[in-house]
Amino acid sequence: MSHSPVEEQRQQLLEDARKIEEYAQPLPPPRASPALIVLSGLPGSGKSYFCRRLASRHPLACLESDALRKALFGQPTYSADESRRLFSACHLVLSRLLTRGVAAIFDATNLREVHRRQVYRIADDHKAKLILVHLQASSPVVHERLEARAKGPRSQDLSDAGPEVYERMQRDVEPISRPHINVDTSADIEPAIATILQQLEEPRPARGC
Repeated sequence: MSHSPVEEQRQQLLEDARKIEEYAQPLPPPRASPALIVLSGLPGSGKSYFCRRLASRHPLACLESDALRKALFGQPTYSADESRRLFSACHLVLSRLLTRGVAAIFDATNLREVHRRQVYRIADDHKAKLILVHLQASSPVVHERLEARAKGPRSQDLSDAGPEVYERMQRDVEPISRPHINVDTSADIEPAIATILQQLEEPRPARGC
């Protein structure tokens, strides 16, 4: 029996979400007040390293877009349709995790406000604490990292972005409309890690307070 295009898209979304949840295993135990941490920043800004450092200090489900893109597509083309599928599935998984009380961290460029609004809405719908983190580094540091990435082993770095992608994506950076933490990863990131860990342990204020 043939399915309509809408039904086929739905089935594809559910299958993509299943693969992402499987890749994210093992999940941390649920909490009474789960948080959603959203990282944003250009390629080479240190998002994935920051994500792993933070996850080593607090139980979080880690959704790293570079790794998940390759888990879904094998040899990604970075097309618009591919990105739509990836982020639609990531957003569905984030919603499911928060429904189950599982805290999560979403590691992606998240450069434009129209895309960030989708994760704002997910956190708001689940009354989850939303922690936004914008990561950046000086241009020379970023270029050094991207050049080292291109030459070095790929076991810990799954991004394919090089200096040309960094330069092109700079045009997409938009200010974050909600309160957020700015982190210069050229310097010591431990103070930012400590701030986030403290926020994770604080109870979420009631609406209107």
